[in-house]
Amino acid sequence: MKEYKMRRGQTLEENAPDLKATVERYFGPVTGTEEWNGHELYVVDEPDNPVFKRIVAGAATYSGKKDQLAVHFEEHEAAAILEKGLEDHAQDAVSAKNEFLLEVTGRDAKSRRDSMKRAVEDDAPDY
Repeated sequence: MKEYKMRRGQTLEENAPDLKATVERYFGPVTGTEEWNGHELYVVDEPDNPVFKRIVAGAATYSGKKDQLAVHFEEHEAAAILEKGLEDHAQDAVSAKNEFLLEVTGRDAKSRRDSMKRAVEDDAPDY
């Protein structure tokens, strides 16, 4: 499960006032919910794109700081995708993930990567 921060000055509620509807628009009908670290997340057990096996997404709410987007994209193995002839759907899956994350977090892929690099650097021990 990954957690994504919102762009500075933005909130999850502003970017996706109806997060369930946003998840459904990008990935298919929500089939239930699942608890993760005390947060209730939406589950899509049968995503529209056949590259995905399952998607879990929702708001990770913390007291004293901004909400974050918690999301897990479970995908079929690359060999299985090739075997089933789903290569065309793979590009659509990447686009759907990036567009969803951009809409909800307000941050593009480069900004998200840079943020994750900084988080890893902050966790590195000082020698």
